[in-house]
Amino acid sequence: MPASARRLWGLVRKESLQILRDPSSIAIAFVLPLVLLLIFGYGISLDAEEIPVAVVLQGDSAAARDFAAALDGSRAFAPRLYRSRAAAERSVLAGETYGLVVLPWDFERRLGGGDRAAAQALVDGVDANQGRLIAGYLDRAWSGWLQGRTTDARGPAVELAYRVWFNPSMRSRQYLVPGLIAIVMTLIGALLTALVVAREWERGTMEALLVTPITVNQFLAGKLIPYFGLGMAAMAFTTGAAWLLFDVPLRGSLWVLFACGGLFLLAALGMGLLISTLARSQFVAAQIAIIATFLPAFILSGFIFDIASMPGPVQALTYLLAARYFVAILQTVFLAGDVWPVIVPNAAALAGMAALFLGLTRLATRKRLD
Repeated sequence: MPASARRLWGLVRKESLQILRDPSSIAIAFVLPLVLLLIFGYGISLDAEEIPVAVVLQGDSAAARDFAAALDGSRAFAPRLYRSRAAAERSVLAGETYGLVVLPWDFERRLGGGDRAAAQALVDGVDANQGRLIAGYLDRAWSGWLQGRTTDARGPAVELAYRVWFNPSMRSRQYLVPGLIAIVMTLIGALLTALVVAREWERGTMEALLVTPITVNQFLAGKLIPYFGLGMAAMAFTTGAAWLLFDVPLRGSLWVLFACGGLFLLAALGMGLLISTLARSQFVAAQIAIIATFLPAFILSGFIFDIASMPGPVQALTYLLAARYFVAILQTVFLAGDVWPVIVPNAAALAGMAALFLGLTRLATRKRLD
């Protein structure tokens, strides 16, 4: 084996042993991803189910009871019946219900007369997104109920048949869990590697490394290779957990998923090493890594919040985040398949960002004490 290869192998072995001896690295790579998967898979849901709404029955007509029963039979709502509007409003103010539907005493007469204001719906708008969601669901429930009552001598009422692609069950879990893989890889790639060079400076071992015949390229490769392996192992772990625990389908190719994951991991590793090289303090490096990589990836990558709904300047900022491109690839490969018009440009962006950050890290790394 050539001397350069032996030196590189020694660095890789040293860093690998450091990872194995550091419980926090193993916890971040395997325990934390499992915790996040359980929280987002089971504890967090963006689905509208069993929403408590107050239904005010001012009269006792058959039509009013029928509409209240239709709401009760809907998966989206858990109606609570009131005879008094004041009591229903108090339940909304107390946070017990998120809206109210008023069915007046002459509800059936208004329906028969074609009154467009036969009923009234009021929605709690404190949470604007939830308010819009509830209003949309109420409108859909009302339209469906009216359509079911409509009869015509010329034939049955026209019905709109719709089909949901890619996520037929419309479960937010299948949307959140694939995107969570990008958050996990950001933690491993950026946060862990942000500490590796700073750790050498703090422990005083950097001086010993600088006097050895290793080159800068060998030094950086020795830091990158173990964490690249750790990151890919964590990705395999989270992908398997997504499939086994949450029944998230993988409609695309496994090799596409891991190839794009490797590109994203290289970009995250390059960013983490750049932070570590410039900071020289583990505490400072960790804070910068969280602020510059983890929080933007969590908030601005499209993992939870739709990028198209963000203000224009913020949308422009998301193009600087590697996680944005990887989340788009993950959600496409898992839910839709190998859609190349989505995968190719996002993978190219990841490759460019990996080259940029690794190149900047190479320029910033010197075999000097200053």
